[in-house]
Amino acid sequence: MTHPVLCPANVAVITGGASGIGLAAALHCAGLGMRVALADLGADRLAGAAQVIGAAGAGDVLAVEADVSRLEDLKLLQAKVLDRFGQVDLLMNNAGIQPGSDLFGPQDAWDRVLAVNLWGVIHGVQVFVPGMIDAGRPGLVINTGSKQGITTPPGDPAYNVSKAGVKAYTEALAHGLRGSAPGRITAHLLIPGFVFTALTARGRTEKPPAAWTPEQTVAFLFDRVAAGDFYILCPDNDVPRALDERRILWAAGDIVENRPALSRWHPDYAEAFAEFSRKT
Repeated sequence: MTHPVLCPANVAVITGGASGIGLAAALHCAGLGMRVALADLGADRLAGAAQVIGAAGAGDVLAVEADVSRLEDLKLLQAKVLDRFGQVDLLMNNAGIQPGSDLFGPQDAWDRVLAVNLWGVIHGVQVFVPGMIDAGRPGLVINTGSKQGITTPPGDPAYNVSKAGVKAYTEALAHGLRGSAPGRITAHLLIPGFVFTALTARGRTEKPPAAWTPEQTVAFLFDRVAAGDFYILCPDNDVPRALDERRILWAAGDIVENRPALSRWHPDYAEAFAEFSRKT
């Protein structure tokens, strides 16, 4: 089963497309004969990715160096895509960074993470989606979120805040599209598991056994898009969906049960959470 947007000659625009999940998504689209526009940083990386995607069967490939945190860059990307292809059918706002952060600074790390991970998604939607609606064609919008934006584990608050924002924004987008383009353009939130990419490698050169490959993640993504899922909650080789569900339910339960914030990591709740998670 394939979504009707995923067909030859249609146009996919993918940010963060030179590596990882973005590149895997571009290769998937190329294999279907779609035309592909890649946006990323680094001219050499983009050129290499474009060559690989072209060899995979893409109808045409456009590579544009763009910083998604800059609205001007996204507007220029849109202009180049429409000049080259004349349409946009699939928008995947995938660009993201995770340099690490601390509750009390440094400020530039917070600014950059929020600018790329959250504002990059908002910019992409605001620049491309109105035109997709006006075109009257079927369309897909996929925004890459994170489980860290749902369960918000301690250790990297800027990343958690950015991805929690992506979740909230994509939910609002999906609801809005039900009114402005009912059944024609849909939004989806990709929630990857542990995926071995440059973002997660942390010096490793071989994929850890627990991780999925980007290709596995993208195959799962488009399978669930075809099934109509909004929340595309990916497992990996270590964490099955059932365990993710228990972790998410526990996080929501902190509010309902009036437990301490992030009680999953609170020593007083370690035994209770362990028992709860075993009920998968």
